[in-house]
Amino acid sequence: MGIESAGGSSTRSYDVVVIGSGPVGQTVAERSRAAGLSVAVVERELVGGECSYWACIPSKSLLRSVVSVADTCRVEGAREIVNPPVDTAAAFARRDGFVTSWHDDGQADWVRGIGADLVRGHGRLDGPRQVAVETGEDGRVVLTAGHAVAICTGSRPALPDLPGIAEARPWTNREGTDAHAIPGRLAIVGGGGVGVEMSSAWQGLGASVTLLVRGPRPLPRMEPFAGEEVARGLAEAGVNVRTGVSVTGLRRPGGTGPVTLMLDDGSELEADEVLFATGRAPLTDDIGMETVGLTPGSWLEVDDTCRVRGVDDDWLYALGDVNHHALLTHQGKYQARIAGAAIGARAAGQLLDTSAWGAHATTADSRAVPQVFFCDPEAVAVGLSAEQAEQSGYGVQVVDVDLGQAVAGAKLYADGYRGWARMVVDADHGTLLGMTFVGPGVSELLHSATVAVAGQVPIDRLWHAVPCFPTISEVWLRLLETYRDTSTTTSRR
Repeated sequence: MGIESAGGSSTRSYDVVVIGSGPVGQTVAERSRAAGLSVAVVERELVGGECSYWACIPSKSLLRSVVSVADTCRVEGAREIVNPPVDTAAAFARRDGFVTSWHDDGQADWVRGIGADLVRGHGRLDGPRQVAVETGEDGRVVLTAGHAVAICTGSRPALPDLPGIAEARPWTNREGTDAHAIPGRLAIVGGGGVGVEMSSAWQGLGASVTLLVRGPRPLPRMEPFAGEEVARGLAEAGVNVRTGVSVTGLRRPGGTGPVTLMLDDGSELEADEVLFATGRAPLTDDIGMETVGLTPGSWLEVDDTCRVRGVDDDWLYALGDVNHHALLTHQGKYQARIAGAAIGARAAGQLLDTSAWGAHATTADSRAVPQVFFCDPEAVAVGLSAEQAEQSGYGVQVVDVDLGQAVAGAKLYADGYRGWARMVVDADHGTLLGMTFVGPGVSELLHSATVAVAGQVPIDRLWHAVPCFPTISEVWLRLLETYRDTSTTTSRR
């Protein structure tokens, strides 16, 4: 029987208690239930978490409306019937449908459907193997875990400590994905994934967007050509991309009206709203970390089954954003599958073999992390960049292909198609270390690259994975041909 809310105090015992019901918490709950364990899931906001209501799902819904129009405008015979900009009312309605108008009944039913109890309220660790939940109406439920507690509380926007930032009432990813009105002028601070995606989305919806990037280009952790191509695409769409600039303070008297951003080059920028996309911080500051000897507000260090280090008796797990391995929903769910299997095996008294990348080790967290930025153009990558591979001591061969010039499928996809692909090869072993693509529609190329990197597929074997003609996937053949024809003198350490 679930505990939706309760007055007074009570105590209940379970095999596993999960704090946080986003995709990561749901996955570890489902895997624990599949192992025959009793599970309680604790949620203080909406069942489904950040990804479902304020991040991945709403942002991609809005972006799909915008990019669909942009893609159509790139094809002669189709562009003539398109009348940009996007129908914003319809785009917002579509977004609202995907987030079920911020109601979580369906996801709550899913949790109950797997046989887990849903406990609504703020859950905090209360000593070893215990979680105390404030359920409202002065209610308090203490949940005792026989085998494991899994922290899946995610992360929050990290706002810089700038003069005037509180009064400025900045947007974060939440306001950027749940707003129903279009600001005339929107300043976006930060050139990472959220910054470039929100720039594409809001410019396409009709705002006048200025993107402020501290470094020389957006997406600084990707290959340089990816950030350069994204910056050019955003600028062509009308975004004012300003690089090498930082915000030093803000003014918004009374918290209403336009907001003024003071910049380190001495200039000022006025906007109707400002969105900060300047990183994330772990949501561990108010979950009782101190009761088990951990530091509130810190990232949690875990082993290769996502068990928290430094906690006696090995009962505490941390999955997803909170362990800081890769702040990506799909990686968190991957961790949850591994942790769920480990919890089930340990509860059954089975021995775990985590040596040599055994069955219960999160190997993809260290060597094959895929990421997609759904801006226009799309930018995707998996594994190591060329610079990262060199810094790690590999002998590296870099293979680049101009998608628009070399791939027939790209030319058919869009008139004047512009995009690039890079393959980073371990020159000593002939396997892939990393792949990067940038261009319209390249997100669908990423999983084949992830399989090749995670599986350490030899280049010689990839010749026999024949891409269909004429698809953009034929870039694989062009990359292999270029690799074959490239002199070994291009390899480097």
